[in-house]
Amino acid sequence: MTSAPFHPAAGPARRTVVAAAGAAGLTAVLAACSDSDDGASGDGGTAPSGSPSQEAGGGGSGGGENAGAGAALAATADIPEGGGKVFPDQKVVVTQPAAGDFKAFSATCTHQGCAVKSVADGLINCPCHNSSFSITDGSVQGGPAPKPLPAVQITVSGDSIRLSG
Repeated sequence: MTSAPFHPAAGPARRTVVAAAGAAGLTAVLAACSDSDDGASGDGGTAPSGSPSQEAGGGGSGGGENAGAGAALAATADIPEGGGKVFPDQKVVVTQPAAGDFKAFSATCTHQGCAVKSVADGLINCPCHNSSFSITDGSVQGGPAPKPLPAVQITVSGDSIRLSG
């Protein structure tokens, strides 16, 4: 039995070509991700820039997550007394614990960053791991969440609720 002669130069050349193709593909993917991130934040993309600023603290969180600061978010009549409403696009939940007392909190759960989905029975609820938060102050009422929901600044003027900028 004879086999084809071994040519050491052929093996490394093939590996070099395969490695170069892999590196070029990785470079293209990284460049696409980089361009996408730059474009999203330059065009007012709210998802990448909103979540980290909300979790950093309540004071500066209102302006970072909403490109439409100052635009009407809801009418006061849209927020039930003793309940609230989640605004997923703005990543905010607005509550009315008592008549005429409106509060707003980040809609991003402090456990693992899931979006809260509902407000019922005086609680803001996250469906991912069943964390729940008070509609009055955002404090943790149940589940694995380690911290309260950060407050978000709103302005109530007449029958309009606006995110503060």
